[in-house]
Amino acid sequence: MSDLLVVGSVALDVVETPFGRAEDVLGGAAVYFSAAASVLAPVQLVGVIGDDYPVEQLEFLRRRGVNMDGLERREGRSFRWGGHYDYDMNSRETTFTELGVFAEFRPNLPDDFRKARWVFLGNIDPALQLRVLEQVEDPTLVACDTMNYWIERENETLMKVLERIDMLVVNDAEARELSGDYSLARAARWIQERGPDHVVIKKGEHGAVLVSREEIFFSPGYPLEDVFDPTGAGDAFAGGLLGHLASVDSTAAPDLRRAVVYGCALGSFACESFGPQRLAEIGPPDIESRVARFRSMTRFETIDQDERTGA
Repeated sequence: MSDLLVVGSVALDVVETPFGRAEDVLGGAAVYFSAAASVLAPVQLVGVIGDDYPVEQLEFLRRRGVNMDGLERREGRSFRWGGHYDYDMNSRETTFTELGVFAEFRPNLPDDFRKARWVFLGNIDPALQLRVLEQVEDPTLVACDTMNYWIERENETLMKVLERIDMLVVNDAEARELSGDYSLARAARWIQERGPDHVVIKKGEHGAVLVSREEIFFSPGYPLEDVFDPTGAGDAFAGGLLGHLASVDSTAAPDLRRAVVYGCALGSFACESFGPQRLAEIGPPDIESRVARFRSMTRFETIDQDERTGA
């Protein structure tokens, strides 16, 4: 089992869904990722918060073994984000964004973080992602997220990031926008031509697709009856994905396929509460039980022609 480094936002969110409203709940890519991944592997977190951040609420991550020596605290307001969801939880409306101290975030890794074998770059400015890549020494795998804002405004720098990473984790809309192709299969191949060996395309409640050089693997989403808040589900998915790979210390094809299922499992837990509360409650038995459900949902036996015709 190897250390897993995450660099990304640590925020406070205001979220409204048809099931309620929550104010100043813990949020940010690094928080959701760490809450999911830390059930499976040791995590090192790098981010920035303001002097108004309720840092005691992050104590559950420390109890899980998350190393927060890379979490910088500065004078000023913390990063805040607000969003509104209707019954279609696959789409949302951003109601406000206040960058606060995150606007001046310049990630500097503690010395022991530079040796991390597994690295996840949250959807921060591609220039900052490159800054992190200059500091890590010899990672086994670097995975990266991005978003439409950076695709549109920092495309040239993002292309430089793609040249240096092993895996891109994006949703279907981002894959299409990045490649300029409506076909997800061609979009994934276009991205691979720019560098990453693996492209993971998140499809919300419909699961995720892994496109590697030699194979394609699809996992369905977990059929939740109630979805309270999908904020952070994509980052929790990435946490489950990278957390599993770090826990088995392997990028072999079977482990990559299993990692996608673990990602879908952790992403589904994130939807069961406002903020990362549900992720804070679960343990390895909960995850293994849900992964087993994935296996039972997707396993089936084929029949030969004689059985079909009754011969």
